[in-house]
Amino acid sequence: MQQRCEALLADLGIQVDSHPVSVEPLTGGVGSDIAMVDMGDRKLCVKFALPKLKVAEDWFAPVHRNRAEYEWLNLVTQVAPANAVKLLGRSETHHGFVMEYLDGDDVYLWKSSLLSGRISHNEADLLGDLLGKIHLASTLSSFDTSPFQNMDDFIALRIEPYLSFTANRCPKHAQQLEQLASQLANSNRVIVHGDVSPKNIFFHHGKPLILDAECATMGDASFDCAFLINHLALKAVHLPDIRDTLVQSINIFWSAYVKQVSWESRTELESRICHLLAGLLLARVDGKSPVEYLNPTEQQRVRDISSTLFQIQPENMKEWCKQFSNCLAS
Repeated sequence: MQQRCEALLADLGIQVDSHPVSVEPLTGGVGSDIAMVDMGDRKLCVKFALPKLKVAEDWFAPVHRNRAEYEWLNLVTQVAPANAVKLLGRSETHHGFVMEYLDGDDVYLWKSSLLSGRISHNEADLLGDLLGKIHLASTLSSFDTSPFQNMDDFIALRIEPYLSFTANRCPKHAQQLEQLASQLANSNRVIVHGDVSPKNIFFHHGKPLILDAECATMGDASFDCAFLINHLALKAVHLPDIRDTLVQSINIFWSAYVKQVSWESRTELESRICHLLAGLLLARVDGKSPVEYLNPTEQQRVRDISSTLFQIQPENMKEWCKQFSNCLAS
């Protein structure tokens, strides 16, 4: 890892010979090698895409997705600079890029905060507003979509492992899951981050920063919204002490996000999100990338909730949260 980091820094013209460079691998996602590089006078974060993801099942994806992630992060610097991480360059040769390393008392990872039982409605409100602004920017006529024509990658990284794979494991809901997969694969309207998850969201000076955009593509905005809401829902299953607060945060996130929606019918987008959530809940226990914090009893509860939501099919977020809460209470 040290040699790869030094080669990347040298390729980008970032000085390495004036200070000893130490490299500390970082934990995080399953799709990349990430490290903190100590330059002596500053710390940097480097990221390389992996051809095979670090999960139990065979899961492969092209390493050129590293470019889409860098381009997505660069978009945020233009749309919401206060919510952007500083980028220092990307190498096509090494399929890696360098950005600032987030550190300090005013930085926290949202996943860690949630799992410890700490949550603020302000966080969901800020995230909804930020994601809505990013999606909206990608629908403007001036936006260059060419770096984000990556649906094949999105299928490999998200649709196949989350929906198609789960359909093979869960024949009861196979038809519904495949319909959701087809809907996502045939959309090209809005930029999709693809992994808007608490594990990829830092709060810095009270503002959200969304990282790990290696799935970025033009697609259906419903995926990003449903992906984040799904994580809040899963944590509501796992954390009964803050369950009501988490469900309230889902509504707050949606209320902030939907204010930005002007590229399509808000009602139609909301309906697609609600339908997709049933599939994503099931995917995070029976897909290729199950969440690690649910015990077997909680996993079965998620299956039962997913089955109920597939049957009821709520059409709006208020009704979805009501039905989800009813399932939790039963």
